[in-house]
Amino acid sequence: MIDRRTLMASGLAAGALAATGRPALAQTAKLNVYAHRVHRTVAAGPSGDITEAWSKRTGTGVEWATFDTGPLQERLFREASLGETTVDVGFIVNTQAVPRIANLFEPLGPFMQKDPIEQPNDVFPGLMSGFTVRGQVYALPFRHASSGLHYNEEILAERGFKEPPRTIEELIEVARRCTYTRANGTQVTGLVLPGVTYPNVIDIARAWDGEYITPDFKLACTEPPMVRAITLLRELFLAGAFPRNFATLGTEDVNVWMQQGRAALVLQSMGRNQIFNDPQKSQFAGKIKTTTIPVSKELLGKYPVAPAKVEFWGMAIPKNSKNKDRAWALMKEMVSRENTIKAALNGNGPVRASAYDDPRIRQKVPFADAERAVLRVARIPMPAFDGAAKAADYFKEEAEAAVLGMKTPEKAMADLANRVRPLLG
Repeated sequence: MIDRRTLMASGLAAGALAATGRPALAQTAKLNVYAHRVHRTVAAGPSGDITEAWSKRTGTGVEWATFDTGPLQERLFREASLGETTVDVGFIVNTQAVPRIANLFEPLGPFMQKDPIEQPNDVFPGLMSGFTVRGQVYALPFRHASSGLHYNEEILAERGFKEPPRTIEELIEVARRCTYTRANGTQVTGLVLPGVTYPNVIDIARAWDGEYITPDFKLACTEPPMVRAITLLRELFLAGAFPRNFATLGTEDVNVWMQQGRAALVLQSMGRNQIFNDPQKSQFAGKIKTTTIPVSKELLGKYPVAPAKVEFWGMAIPKNSKNKDRAWALMKEMVSRENTIKAALNGNGPVRASAYDDPRIRQKVPFADAERAVLRVARIPMPAFDGAAKAADYFKEEAEAAVLGMKTPEKAMADLANRVRPLLG
């Protein structure tokens, strides 16, 4: 005997099948993705939704829950700590790839062996290694931000420079000479950074192949490269070629400085090029160029460009998820060669080297060759560990003291090492 509820359910199922040609069960299947808002934006922008074809092919919907970085990581890690979760794919940033967090997610090696992503060697190796913990990869890279040198070609030309600096030594000279007052009264500062946090200063130290903390957790802040970087900033500060208010400058402040012609050189994520050249906001739209951070003269034979920092997001599968195979299938789809290009056209930082050869990317990203050159040698600014937040705070405090002249660079870095050493165990 068939009751009314069963009859209604079978009727709904038949209607769904007739309308779509797929079983109703497939229509109700879905994957829940926890992400930052920008991930949703680049996954489904003007150039197309990179999950749409997969959803149609598998009958699986993709439900996005988006948050700012802090709340995202907090919610995701809490969900992954429960006995069971409805989250199937979660985005994590490379700085969170510590053993304690990695234990909450599935190692991806078995998935890669059983059903590998398209051309895995095409993904920049530095991004994969950034999500490797105890020899296992726990997240699949999706989005990166790599550092570059932005320069105002009009300002450089006014001061007699026809091209950007090719070495860090030349950068110092350009920064000094491009600190001046323009004919219209604008005061130009040679080099501008959003503060002296460790990710910003590491970009300068990498000109000498320097580190704050090495990948094997050895302190390197007292070694010559980092001391040279701090000394460089101190000397530029004294010359007026580094902002007097550097300690309070934020990323948005630097955007304004560049757009208004108040900065000649800026070390920032290469993706900032679009913001600096925004015709609605910039007085120099089309004149802000982006290239690689130059190495020191002594390293010209070792690196073609400075091994600047790269920071990135990846997709991970919670261990307590109920849809692991389906989650992997979606992740694999999202990092295919074509979808990597689509996401890049939507504003993403492509994780594949081949994307930079695509004519669509080259037309949209004038610094494509420079960004690829950086990504081939780039490294994360500091390895992830549980005391990383304190190590970041300590660096900022000591670096500010040195640039302001409260300590010598050598003394500041020695004090920093003493403060950070207990955090490393």
